[in-house]
Amino acid sequence: MNGQGGGQSRAVDPTELPGIDHLQIEFDGSSDRGGLVVSDPIERSQFVLSASEAIHPRQADPDAFRFPADEAVMVQTDQLDLETVVSVCVRDGNGELLAQAEHFADQVFPEGTYSVELFAPIKLYLRVDSSLRVVSDATNTRLEFGDRTNVLIGARSHHKRPAATVRTTDRPRDVMRAVSLLGSALKTTSVERSYPTLRGHPPLIERGGRFAAPDGLERPETGITLKLPETLRHVYAAAPLAYYLGAAVVPGSMPRIVTDAGFTHELGGPPGFERSVERVLKQTFFLDCLTRTEGYYEVDLHERRALEPRLGLDFAALYDRSIGEQLEAYLDIPYEQIEGHIPDWKLTAHVAPTAANVEVLPFAANDLAVVMTPQTEPTGGSTIQANAVSDFVRRGSPRSDDEPSPERPQLDSERAAPPALASDDTFTRSASTRSSDTRSQETRSAQRAYVQPPESDSLEQAWLGAGIPIGASKASLQAYRNRLSRAPIDGDIGITVVCNDPKMAEERDAVEAVYGSREELPFEVRTHYELTVEELRSVLAEKTEFLHYIGHIDENGFQCPDGALDVETIDELGVDSFLLNACQSYEQGMELIERGAIAGIVTLNDVVNSGAVDIGRTLARLLNYGFPIRISLDIAKRDSYIGSDYIVVGDGGFCVAQVQAMLPNMCKITRTEYGFDVDYRTYPAAEYELGSLVVPYLPGNETYYLSSGTADVFELTESELEHFLSLENVPVLVNGSLRWSDNLRIDSL
Repeated sequence: MNGQGGGQSRAVDPTELPGIDHLQIEFDGSSDRGGLVVSDPIERSQFVLSASEAIHPRQADPDAFRFPADEAVMVQTDQLDLETVVSVCVRDGNGELLAQAEHFADQVFPEGTYSVELFAPIKLYLRVDSSLRVVSDATNTRLEFGDRTNVLIGARSHHKRPAATVRTTDRPRDVMRAVSLLGSALKTTSVERSYPTLRGHPPLIERGGRFAAPDGLERPETGITLKLPETLRHVYAAAPLAYYLGAAVVPGSMPRIVTDAGFTHELGGPPGFERSVERVLKQTFFLDCLTRTEGYYEVDLHERRALEPRLGLDFAALYDRSIGEQLEAYLDIPYEQIEGHIPDWKLTAHVAPTAANVEVLPFAANDLAVVMTPQTEPTGGSTIQANAVSDFVRRGSPRSDDEPSPERPQLDSERAAPPALASDDTFTRSASTRSSDTRSQETRSAQRAYVQPPESDSLEQAWLGAGIPIGASKASLQAYRNRLSRAPIDGDIGITVVCNDPKMAEERDAVEAVYGSREELPFEVRTHYELTVEELRSVLAEKTEFLHYIGHIDENGFQCPDGALDVETIDELGVDSFLLNACQSYEQGMELIERGAIAGIVTLNDVVNSGAVDIGRTLARLLNYGFPIRISLDIAKRDSYIGSDYIVVGDGGFCVAQVQAMLPNMCKITRTEYGFDVDYRTYPAAEYELGSLVVPYLPGNETYYLSSGTADVFELTESELEHFLSLENVPVLVNGSLRWSDNLRIDSL
């Protein structure tokens, strides 16, 4: 463990069918890390295959595999050691699945032709003519061959690119035609499309003077039609469902689903249109995940085992039926019967039904987002901010380890008065603490237009419309475009730390110790101090995955010893993502997005230095581990009395680094009379989105779970818990306090 182990679980994401875009994958047999380093320079993922002797890879044909690969090499070796425990699927020369190996496996196969799938951060395939042994312990997996032999190794990027662009006018009827083509990206219309790698990125949509689609771009023949009123609101809300069902979208007086077999399902009733669409999307997707266990991977799925006795569905028969017949059977089940078992949904996107937002729909569909079309207008800052964004003069104190854990973030009105702070802690990160400047900051905040989206049970809420959202990410079409056009970068993962005020050195020292602390993933951490305007301009132009800025920002821009740098004045930006840990950094953060960045965390208010240090340190650990930006901020807020002053801008699902154990996870530990209850939770990430499987590495567990959310609550003894926490350094909630497993003493719980 500690960088080399398999972690507390393994995510599983079975292979896709042909048709994926070929992207850049690199093989390096000369790396000082030893063995063969497989890299995805777009997604910034790496995986190492080690051998008992030097590996000298030769270029090979990526089309030699049953499933698509971007690049391939040939090596000669008698064994390959994997840097962690991953799920290993072994098939014979005809593609028949022979075994799926997990932790503590020891499976032997006689002389023959074998195809091996490795579910690593980069999808890997091996092909050998040899005997084969797959053996694993708690931290590593080894593939042993009968003798030194040729091993064909192929790799495929998880990065997805749209294959085409559709042009539409602003007329709802043309938008319907464009949305009908989103399903053209599906790699299959079987239930296996519930696996994330079988859902290609939908074609882009752009506005124009007439409708136009590339020749040959067609939706799949699913026999499903969505009949909707001719309004942008109806089409926008239904876009992800149309994509997942491969449905045609046509005008109709009442919103409903119809199939070629004559089945009809109304999209309305008491929940309302948008909630009905949400339910159909979640219900269809979830029951597809249960039905697919009859297909390529017949795993013991927890959710199927829990629900099958009372659903009355014949999954074996459903597996071979048409998508329309499956849909009819699924929607005969009351939603309330399955609601509690559906995974936590990744995203609710609040998309204003304006013509310009039509270009956002492919990205929302790609995330299988729940799309809501808000009708509320932004409100002056003096109204909403007074209720939802705290002013620094009335901070609450952080919770102690002994205080109970709230099930939601504390409201500002519930917070206690701040404790007396030492003088070094009371200053804020505004450019000045003079009363006139403070009033100027307050005036600037009040002049902003805020909006409070309705509550959602999704892990992330994104707002695409006018105003600054409270409790949601400020999404941006430009951010999605920036991520899509992300270029490959050579070298290690770049982290840039800028500290432009020596009084804030505590945070600088803390985050320097965190970034790049993972032994298995190469980082290059560059730290800069008290940069001038031109020096900062130069640093912002350098390619880096993440910028952690510590200092002052005001209405003039980033404060430097010789003046201010306004992002509007920069010509070149190399920053992918960022944390602007300074007062009132929202406007500068949005400018970074508009100039090429993908995602960031900014502040809406003045922030007290002591609180900013704490949240900066926590965010550094979470981002370094591999949590997406939005989830990182949500978790960091748990222990911060200034958390409501921070907001995500851009694409909140962006990850700075690949996840240590394939998919982000944490647990909540509660001591019981007989031991400990461990609430094990997972979150979607770039490589393992909705539809992925996870196997918690717990004593005696061979059960698979759908990510994301709480997989289960496990009862462990003290020794079992100690072993479980030693496998991977993850965030842990204990009595409402956020801790990390590497410094958690079991006897203190």
